[in-house]
Amino acid sequence: MPDSSPDASPPSDSPERHLITAALPYANGPVHIGQIAGAYLPADLYARYRRLQGEDVAFICGSDEMGVAILMRALREDRSPQDIVDAYHPHIRESFERFGMSFDYYGRTTSDVHRETSQSFFRLLDEKDAFKLKTEEQLYDPEAEMFLADRFVMGICPVCGFEEAYGDQCEKCGSALSPTELENPRSTLTDATPELKETTHWYLPLGEMQGDLEDWIDTHPEWKNNVLGQVQSWFNEGLKDRAITRDVPWGVPVPPDVAERHGLDAEGKVIYVWFDAPIGYISATKEWAAEQGDPDAWKTYWQDDGTRLVHFIGKDNIVFHCLMFPAMLQAHGDYVLPDNVPANEFLNLEGRKLSTSRNWAVWLHEYLDDLGSQYADEHGDARAADLLRYALAATLPETKDADFSWDGFQQRVNGELADVLGNFVNRTMTFADRYFDGEVPPLEDPKEADREVLAKMAGFPDTIGDLYEAYRLREAVFETMNLARLGNKYFNDTEPWHTRSSDPQAAANTVHLCLQICASLAILIEPVLPDAARRLRAMLRLDGVRTSTPGADPAGASGWADAGEPLLDAGHELAEPDILFDKIDDDVIEAQIDKLGSTDDESSELESTDDMESTDEMNDTEATEPYADLKDTIGFEDFMEMDLRVGTVTEAEPVPDADKLLRLEVDLGFEERQILAGVAQVMEPDALIGTSVVVVANLAPKEMFGLESQGMVLMAEDRDGTLSLLTTEGEDGAVIR
Repeated sequence: MPDSSPDASPPSDSPERHLITAALPYANGPVHIGQIAGAYLPADLYARYRRLQGEDVAFICGSDEMGVAILMRALREDRSPQDIVDAYHPHIRESFERFGMSFDYYGRTTSDVHRETSQSFFRLLDEKDAFKLKTEEQLYDPEAEMFLADRFVMGICPVCGFEEAYGDQCEKCGSALSPTELENPRSTLTDATPELKETTHWYLPLGEMQGDLEDWIDTHPEWKNNVLGQVQSWFNEGLKDRAITRDVPWGVPVPPDVAERHGLDAEGKVIYVWFDAPIGYISATKEWAAEQGDPDAWKTYWQDDGTRLVHFIGKDNIVFHCLMFPAMLQAHGDYVLPDNVPANEFLNLEGRKLSTSRNWAVWLHEYLDDLGSQYADEHGDARAADLLRYALAATLPETKDADFSWDGFQQRVNGELADVLGNFVNRTMTFADRYFDGEVPPLEDPKEADREVLAKMAGFPDTIGDLYEAYRLREAVFETMNLARLGNKYFNDTEPWHTRSSDPQAAANTVHLCLQICASLAILIEPVLPDAARRLRAMLRLDGVRTSTPGADPAGASGWADAGEPLLDAGHELAEPDILFDKIDDDVIEAQIDKLGSTDDESSELESTDDMESTDEMNDTEATEPYADLKDTIGFEDFMEMDLRVGTVTEAEPVPDADKLLRLEVDLGFEERQILAGVAQVMEPDALIGTSVVVVANLAPKEMFGLESQGMVLMAEDRDGTLSLLTTEGEDGAVIR
């Protein structure tokens, strides 16, 4: 049994066994590129890299089929929830397969194994008295004759007055809410006014578990700043009891024997989706182990200290994977805890937030249909997938929100894949085919430039690998492309088209080493460009390479570490050269841009596809409100009375007992100012440090929560309520005129 105590030492830096999970998508709609960039592609890059290193990997995912969003859609469409998930689970799974996701297993949370695993987990925690039972009044719809889950209630936000706030969150101001806090609440099912009615539920006492969680988090200072910052903000506010059962007609049922133990009736009660969904990682691993013919193998990955458990998620799921699920695992006592949770930020589209309900999204299956059809062979999907994998990998929102644009996609494909990587491979292969009879020429009496490029090639596997292991995946992809840039530069500098006549051995050396770089690339590009790697190895006739997908490797297979050494012997016969990447024409891009916001296709009818990676309601707010009215005209003299200065945020931390405020220390160059900013619910303190901001420096001081605010930091508020800092490149103390 693993030691999950606070004093347990963290795992070693290079364990041999990796359990990698990607957030479970809700099975109520197709997958879009925001979800892909948030959790799935990063997880796949990492899993493929680990396999190429020859390490033991179990890459687990599956459809989350128990969420309230699924029930809501079913009720709207007068269908059963099972009908909804039975339609979308295979659709999502197929889209992932077409995109090249290398899951060892993709499960679903409506399976018998998942129900049994979740109930067993729940039962054991109850037997350990890890829960609290509370009887409270909750909102009840008298017409639907059911208690209302958070998303089944709408009303007026008590914080900002927005009239369409949900029972769990206001999408205008971002405030976290509970249904009973809403003013004038109404049921989204019947529009009836809810009543308060008593019900009893099981709660996870996170407040009592906070100390152990804090001690455990302290053992992981290497985690990403956005993750640690958000976790610390929850700690600062103080963790609260969280209900882990619901009165809704869809979900994993509360075990009757557990209810009877407390003299309760389990009828109509289900386990909260955020309790059962992460257990889906465990149940899917169980199903995978059984499929391998070793039903107990799952225990090695979940209950042995040698396992490194890594969760790939979006930033809005940090609390569940860094606090709630670990608290559950600690309470159980038999499971390893996460070694890392490298959460990503959000991906925007063409400068705007993704909006699934308005079809401002790129749906994965539609992209593969459209771009895959450009190719005549049976690998069209795989070739199209490579292009999107590369464009997204080069734009991953690892530390801040990033933007995907179709023009940027075209530039990545044409300017980098085709002109850099594809051009290098083509010119090398063509030269070898034309002037060296399609064989690898010998390397003899290498010059300094030859030895230098060989030495540089040797360092790439470690350099790129270190970036993968630090979860700096975007940099890893950039560094991989640098190897192709090195090859192009070496080819140009040595000019084999000239030396072919004047110094044939020099030309042979150039082609020999360029082919070795191609062989190195055929391994190192595999995580991000698996189909291109396959085709490049076929051109090189490079066999016996370790696989980055589930399956056994051939005996003596070459892997990641071998990619720094020459892999092709002199005289090795090559296959015919082929074009690795075709350029994307403008009309293809224009067609994709024209689809954005369209309402005449299937995707326009799809509602948000909420998942464990990205709560789309949080990332789906688009400016539909009218612009704010202009204020009354002022004179120039009035404006000149304002003293606006540039300053740099040097410290940022939450204000105790104030949900909205952050205390900032701002360096104005000539002095430091303490400023209180009402952005705690939308901005992380760590993300503000080092930012140059605009300060109203002559605003009268104001005391709030026992602290004096000595100015105001200027922000822009979009029509949807989104706040963003006004930043500048001016020096500290510079006057804004």
